[in-house]
Amino acid sequence: MDILDTIKEQIQSNSILLYMKGSPNQPQCGFSAQTVQALMACGERFAYVDVLSNPDVRANLPKYANWPTFPQLWISGELIGGCDIVTEMHASGELQTLVKEAAAAQSAS
Repeated sequence: MDILDTIKEQIQSNSILLYMKGSPNQPQCGFSAQTVQALMACGERFAYVDVLSNPDVRANLPKYANWPTFPQLWISGELIGGCDIVTEMHASGELQTLVKEAAAAQSAS
């Protein structure tokens, strides 16, 4: 399977997906750590891909998403954004709503 097909499959298979450096328990950069904290505060399960241990994903996702940096949060197949956007959305309460809706839609299907 081509790496772009793999990325597409990951995004379609997970209603809440975080591409990050490291893991939620051991983030390897401050931006990933902040994004994980905001996402975990929403109280729903989410999938993640460690781009440090997946160099093909790390190299190709920015082209696929047209977004140059990590972390990248994808909800319901759409790129939400990186750390700044996610933390702003968390502060406004918008992230919580989006995450709850995506989790509910996934469990209903």
